[in-house]
Amino acid sequence: MPAGMSVEIENIRKLYHTRRGEDVEALSEVSTSIQAGEFVSVVGPSGCGKSTMMMLVSGLIKPSAGRIMVDHEMVTRPRSGVGIVFQRDVLLEWRSVLDNVLLPIEIKHLSRAAYVDKARDLLRLVGLEGFEAKYPSELSGGMRQRVAICRALVQEPGLLLMDEPFGALDALTREQMNVDLQRMWSLAGNTVVFITHSIEEAVFLSDRVLVMSPRPGRVVADLQVDLDRPRGSVARKDSKLVGLVDHIRHLFQVHGVLSEK
Repeated sequence: MPAGMSVEIENIRKLYHTRRGEDVEALSEVSTSIQAGEFVSVVGPSGCGKSTMMMLVSGLIKPSAGRIMVDHEMVTRPRSGVGIVFQRDVLLEWRSVLDNVLLPIEIKHLSRAAYVDKARDLLRLVGLEGFEAKYPSELSGGMRQRVAICRALVQEPGLLLMDEPFGALDALTREQMNVDLQRMWSLAGNTVVFITHSIEEAVFLSDRVLVMSPRPGRVVADLQVDLDRPRGSVARKDSKLVGLVDHIRHLFQVHGVLSEK
């Protein structure tokens, strides 16, 4: 089992420069700590910098100010041990399901034979046993996203970054994916940073929920989720979960994101 990675975000600010020469501030003075093995979700309105924060943690872009530490090392570029899942599955249509899962192994010139069993185990865990030779065009949206998650997990990353991975799925498929992801995380023992617009999804999945303000994004609340695991459909009706969801909605009302009427 991989050891989860810790994350320290210290006074992060991110500016984007427009073609007109203007500066747009996406994030302002963001600080938070994520312990190794935690599942932390980030919720906030569109344009508040959620995805920017994930890209900064991944090392794909650099902050304008502040610093990010992953496992006590400063992030200056993409590093090993980090897996990423985007909203779009970005599967390669000409590769089979198994070959898509094994793509990171080939890119890093690792031994394919050493990871084939791991890839098959992951596919079996998400209900895709028997689909190894199928192609993406033969899969539903939920199945494709399961393949994308398996691809991110095949190297057993200590840190898994997920940017709205279920946003394009129908409600029933999304609910099942929540359960599947929870099970995979409990077995993997890694750290997960999960970006979502769904308040209920964030609370259902997480140990903690970070609530972001409108742009420029700031962390306006860091909420602990005190619910037993594993969580199934019954947990969605738990008074603690419902109360947290209502509290987050109220925070968005206070910040003008949601109307009270």
